[in-house]
Amino acid sequence: MLSLLNRNKTFKPRRRADGADNPRYELSKLATDVLGTSLPAGDLREAVKLPDGYAPNDWIAVHLVDLFNQLNLIYGSMCDDCTDGSCPIMSAGGKYEYLWADTERYKSPTRVSAPKYVDLLMDWVDKQLADEALFPVAGGRAFPEDFRSDAKRIVRRLFRVYAHLFYSHLDEIVAVGAEAHLSTCFRHFVFFGTEFGLLPTREMEPLKDIIAKL
Repeated sequence: MLSLLNRNKTFKPRRRADGADNPRYELSKLATDVLGTSLPAGDLREAVKLPDGYAPNDWIAVHLVDLFNQLNLIYGSMCDDCTDGSCPIMSAGGKYEYLWADTERYKSPTRVSAPKYVDLLMDWVDKQLADEALFPVAGGRAFPEDFRSDAKRIVRRLFRVYAHLFYSHLDEIVAVGAEAHLSTCFRHFVFFGTEFGLLPTREMEPLKDIIAKL
């Protein structure tokens, strides 16, 4: 996959839980092992389930890091033709358009190009993952009460990148022979999101036919 990397796009992976002294180190290894395989759909559905003896929020936290890294790499390595000219809006076909909003520069929903949207989204997710008030690193620190709501917002927004990929860039991905990789990553993403109630049915509507075949 790295050989496909578009040198004009920067891939900045979010740091995983490294080191045996990190309370989520073992879980991070488990989640990474899942992402590094091409399991059949049934096995992959089982693989996202919470391992015995672990806290749900810890499992969700380490998965979000790897799901973010995986999608970041897919987009950065396969979408040379996703430009302001080719994709002037962030969309999933003619029926679905996504507007960007955050609490800083874009306080109200704003139309931006697809590559701009993805850049803003990836930067925003990276900041969320780096926020130790939301994703505590030190052992003994509790997750905030609204952690699941924040996790759902992250998953919902990441899904929109997959929706854009399938509608606007699938031919590119097929051309480099990476459709099987995309399919595996997407299956894992959907199974994880639905397993923990992080991916609302209404958000999956643009890809409902694809999801039905998973």
